[in-house]
Amino acid sequence: MAGILVAVFWAILVSFLAVALARLAQVLKATTKLVAEVTEQAVPLLADASTTVRSARTQLDRVDAIASDVQEVTSNASALSSTVASTFGGPLVKVAAFGYGVRKALGRTQEGAPLAAERRTVIVGRTVPAARRRKQKG
Repeated sequence: MAGILVAVFWAILVSFLAVALARLAQVLKATTKLVAEVTEQAVPLLADASTTVRSARTQLDRVDAIASDVQEVTSNASALSSTVASTFGGPLVKVAAFGYGVRKALGRTQEGAPLAAERRTVIVGRTVPAARRRKQKG
């Protein structure tokens, strides 16, 4: 009787293990199929990603070349600006000073002549006629 009881328990245990192994085999088959499908889809995606990265690299190289050209143009423009300022700046200031001196000299010789335009003074953003300014001072 004990032998039959052990054999029955042994048979039940083996059948549970067989069912568990059968289900494990099904899970492994499904996992293998899923990995194969993912691999089939991932390989083209990786190829596309690689192509995109190469394209981005070439575009970045182009942008880098453009940026260096812009930097060179900027430095050339700065050098040209400083050259023009040093070449023409001094003489233009002298001409302007000479013109101002000539106007002042001509204005002093004709003190009796009426002024073409009445002089105005700016006070806090407003212009005040010369006659009103004299009243304010007095």
